[in-house]
Amino acid sequence: MSERYEFYKDEPENKVWVAVQYIDDVMAKGGLYFSFDKKTVLNLWTDYPQKFTAEQKAIFDKEYPYWADFFKGRTI
Repeated sequence: MSERYEFYKDEPENKVWVAVQYIDDVMAKGGLYFSFDKKTVLNLWTDYPQKFTAEQKAIFDKEYPYWADFFKGRTI
């Protein structure tokens, strides 16, 4: 199985890249993937906040306040 990601930003000034996952050239459904460097991809559902650095979490929370509020009960 071959997977790849394409990246875009919701706002040009954002530091967080949204990653769209493709598996065998078909867009994968259901994942919310993000990257800060377009090399390491983080899954919102399984990695937030424990696999985010403190700096990444602060940036992500600022750029995506909806998700920060949604997951406010999760701890690092």
